[in-house]
Amino acid sequence: MHWLDWIVIALYFGLIGWLAWWYGRYQKDSVDYFLAGRNAGWIIIGASIFTSNIGSEHIVGLAGQGASTGMAMAHYEMHAWCLIVLAGLFVPFYYKSGVQTIPEFLEKRFNARARWVLSCVSLVMYVFTKVSVTVYAGAIVFQALLPDTFGSPQNAFWIGAFSTVIITGIYTVFGGMRAIMYTATPQAVIILVGSFIITGIGLAKLGGWGELVRQCKENADNFALWRPLSDPGFPWLGMLIASPIVGLWYWCTDQYIVQRTLSAKNLATARRGAMFGGLLKVWPVLIFLIPGMIGWAMHQKGLIQLPMKLVDGTSTIDGDLVFPTLVKLLLPIGIRGLIVACLLAALMSSLASLFNSSASLFTVDIYEKIRPGQSERHLLTVGRIATATVVGLGIIWIPVMAKVSKGGLYQYLQNVQSYLAPSITAVFFLGLFWKRINATGAVWALVGGFVLGMVKLTIQTFFGKGKIESPAFLAQIGDYNYLYATGLLFLASAIIMVVASLLTPPPPPEKLKGLTYGSIHQVAGDEIKRSWDAGNKVLAATILLAVLSMYLYFSFWLR
Repeated sequence: MHWLDWIVIALYFGLIGWLAWWYGRYQKDSVDYFLAGRNAGWIIIGASIFTSNIGSEHIVGLAGQGASTGMAMAHYEMHAWCLIVLAGLFVPFYYKSGVQTIPEFLEKRFNARARWVLSCVSLVMYVFTKVSVTVYAGAIVFQALLPDTFGSPQNAFWIGAFSTVIITGIYTVFGGMRAIMYTATPQAVIILVGSFIITGIGLAKLGGWGELVRQCKENADNFALWRPLSDPGFPWLGMLIASPIVGLWYWCTDQYIVQRTLSAKNLATARRGAMFGGLLKVWPVLIFLIPGMIGWAMHQKGLIQLPMKLVDGTSTIDGDLVFPTLVKLLLPIGIRGLIVACLLAALMSSLASLFNSSASLFTVDIYEKIRPGQSERHLLTVGRIATATVVGLGIIWIPVMAKVSKGGLYQYLQNVQSYLAPSITAVFFLGLFWKRINATGAVWALVGGFVLGMVKLTIQTFFGKGKIESPAFLAQIGDYNYLYATGLLFLASAIIMVVASLLTPPPPPEKLKGLTYGSIHQVAGDEIKRSWDAGNKVLAATILLAVLSMYLYFSFWLR
């Protein structure tokens, strides 16, 4: 790192710090802290959705996937269409019900028990998956780019991990959602510009897009978007089943993402903000996954040397180090600092969103239920303490991460999402479209789906080929493809919910008012119709056209 790179990074931190202070000065109550006073504009909402999604693990991990599995994971990154579902279907329910959290909406539709179950599952997942993997990926970047700055690569890893968590935690605690959302726009710009730069420079040094396609064609089986049913990792049918289930859970029902739309000043703005986030979500395949493929192609041509690692006795590319290696070897002075700032922006924006979402889940869904009637000032203080607690738990988990990740934690965490999502997706969709679904069915589906998912994950961790292979039936369950398992979990959750609901009394009609698809249009049909204006329709059409074009191109690009 040159002194000019450090100046660029310092300028970035200075800008973000000033914005966080400026917009976080006035935190009067919990609505200010968690929802930015419900006065955010659509550009800020969309940028915040994008930067919440794109963490350092996203940039680092996608580049690694591009180098090792080509376009296989692109299905999970072409989920911009899910934000049309969020804006078109879910936002009116969330916004008109006046909730601060998604579990709170479940209480309105079902009961308090459903709210508690979803809140607890979400908090456990946030602390032990999203915080840990985001911080770990950021620390990997520090280790690769600054190996000798702090005495050793290991020191660089820990200093990078601790400093980013602490700095992000401080500005989240004091700035709240206002600071997070208003710093999202410059962070989104930095992430997009920085990633476009490294993609452009990488293609230029490789010899252009045609050269990348030529090399990928020579290894088409490992780089194709659609894989045959015989593929052990990414069969096309499994992708078609699992990807939408996970995508609809993440983009339409997860507090981490949806909280941004709840901060809008009106329903039309909330919907447009979600759509703008979808427009930004179109780009990750091109600017995060493609650079990994560029790195692989340059490695094949001998233009660069990527770090290697041993997997089952075979030397293979270390995917987690592809992106930082490209930054270190390809970029000129100053630009390198911009890209590091880009990675820091991704890391900090995701962590900040995660810290605030976790605090809102604890304060609104758990603490307020235990101690009702507290003042807004008191809830604001509790929210800040909860944020600091999440920061502390994230720090405590880092040493464990460093050990567990040696066994392939990134893929493991993707499996976790696939096992947590199905029951939640089933409950929300059936709950919105079928008024006969009651609280008993929802709670049984949430608990049953969660338990089944964790059983599969536990068996998969310990049993299977190369692990414990006896008894054989447990090894078969462990080796069963997680994509198909996601579909079975969704089906099992739906069956549990329907059976439990039909065996118990239906919910009273007055409880469903405005909380099912038919009833909300009776209550606020005119407002909902007006909020889906020409601008939102144009954005929806643009997103669908972009996603369809990418699917068509990458379905045939290696033929």
